[in-house]
Amino acid sequence: MPNRATSDAVGARLDQLAWKPIHTWITLALGIGWLLDAFEVNVVGNVLGVLRDLWHLSDSQASAIVSVWLVGLMIGALFFGYLADRSGRRKLFLITLLLYSCATVISALSPGFWFFLCFRFLTAIGVGAEYSAINAAIGELIPARYRGRANATVMNFWPLGTILAAAITLYFINLFPPSVGWRFAFALGAIIALFTLWVRRVLPESPRWLFAKGREAEARAILDGIEEGTARFPAGEAAAARDGAQRGSRGFRSQFSRLLRDHPGRLALGCALDFTEAAGYYGIFAFLPLVVLPQVGVVQQRVPIFFLIGNVGAVAGGILAAAFLDKMGRKATVTSFYVLAALSMLGMGVETMGGNARGVLWAFVVVNFCATGSWISAYPTFSEIFPTSLRSTGISASVAFGRIGAALAPPLLVYLSQKVSPMTAFAVLAGVYGLGAATMVPWWIWGPEGRGCSLEVLAGEKSS
Repeated sequence: MPNRATSDAVGARLDQLAWKPIHTWITLALGIGWLLDAFEVNVVGNVLGVLRDLWHLSDSQASAIVSVWLVGLMIGALFFGYLADRSGRRKLFLITLLLYSCATVISALSPGFWFFLCFRFLTAIGVGAEYSAINAAIGELIPARYRGRANATVMNFWPLGTILAAAITLYFINLFPPSVGWRFAFALGAIIALFTLWVRRVLPESPRWLFAKGREAEARAILDGIEEGTARFPAGEAAAARDGAQRGSRGFRSQFSRLLRDHPGRLALGCALDFTEAAGYYGIFAFLPLVVLPQVGVVQQRVPIFFLIGNVGAVAGGILAAAFLDKMGRKATVTSFYVLAALSMLGMGVETMGGNARGVLWAFVVVNFCATGSWISAYPTFSEIFPTSLRSTGISASVAFGRIGAALAPPLLVYLSQKVSPMTAFAVLAGVYGLGAATMVPWWIWGPEGRGCSLEVLAGEKSS
């Protein structure tokens, strides 16, 4: 086991650094990967109606495309989150992108619904793996006083990815016949993945993780490089990685048992925040093109324009969340955005029942503002409260639990809108975000505030 005092010293050295160009590069490299994930998630929403018409799908089959994607995300997050704690963050950055790029190219060549469904599932496993590795790495590499803003900045690449997905899809489905245009949009994701691989080649391994594995010489060398503004990778890292992966590592079941036994409250917070934001966010993005937009008379070819304008609100909400996390603190920022998201869903429901497409569009801008602010503030909050040896596992467990809500929400909302009314579906969405706000109350009272606080203190590994 590594020396506790030495591990604390590593965290202190990282947290006391001024912002350097290497921190900008780390944020950019991880942010572009997050943009790619967002592109892949949202390109489906933009062509869901096209695929439904092309393959003569029912609404249930169309929503299954979203649900199977989310199940794949859950599996990828769980399995690769464990591997990120066992084998390191950096290695996962490269493996997951290779899996993603191969699967998404094959998805673009799909001859029909079931083939497409299968390879969307494989693509989702690769994307799901990114969630835990990215959030663990950004927290462990960035100084404490910048951590909230940097983490939220990485998350803010998501709305940029959604805008890119809408713009690219709009271009291709209007340039080519529907049976061809959507394929070009998916294939472009593989090109972005190759660029992301190139950008990530200089990412350092987390010194905190290396110390937790007993690889102190490597950790010091990387830490020295970060302090000097560069990233140095010690010789023989591959061999050391294999040795370090075995020393002090736990099996999959043992790792999760330890998480449940030693940190149940932190895990409950992460699961609750991710479940509610994922159910709300993925629910509205699947519910919108399948039910809301047809009801207000928006044709399929104009759906990408709707998403493009709506995501301007997402960018604004993410920027505001990034600014507030290190000023107002995690507790106030997360709770405020979840409450606002609940209210905005009710407002959009009223506009939908009124049948005014323009009113629905502006309501969607507000919904995107609040919903994006909620999850962008939630991720840094629950990502930083787990100890280093369990951080990626804790994040992956939270994300995996959240994907259950995200997978259940689309078919549930479609069912409620058909059997009861769209307003009922929006009321459920509002209730989901309200539940997320309620889960912050006990943490507000008893949990630590992460603003400007070292990861070691937050995880209870070091006294304040």
